[in-house]
Amino acid sequence: MQKIYIAAKFSKVALMRYISHLDFVRLIYRALRRTELPYVLTCGFNPRPKIKFGPALKLGKEGVMETKFFLSKKVELEDFKNQIERQLTEGIRILELNYGE
Repeated sequence: MQKIYIAAKFSKVALMRYISHLDFVRLIYRALRRTELPYVLTCGFNPRPKIKFGPALKLGKEGVMETKFFLSKKVELEDFKNQIERQLTEGIRILELNYGE
């Protein structure tokens, strides 16, 4: 099976800078589940969307967070961005999207 992933950079600004990394992870999981994107699930007893998160930002710091979303088939970047951003709260936006290699 071919590995398809989209590398995304999210900005965390304004009041959202006060959410922890764990809360950010839960927010991304929920946002992805609410979309119609073909994401891959992890194996095991408690399957979750397969996502790889970059280093955490300190609580209270504004900045950029990196994330990789693993997909079962290729999706247009603009469609991916539109579907995810509809589910995100104010203060968290997608800055950049790229296909993984």
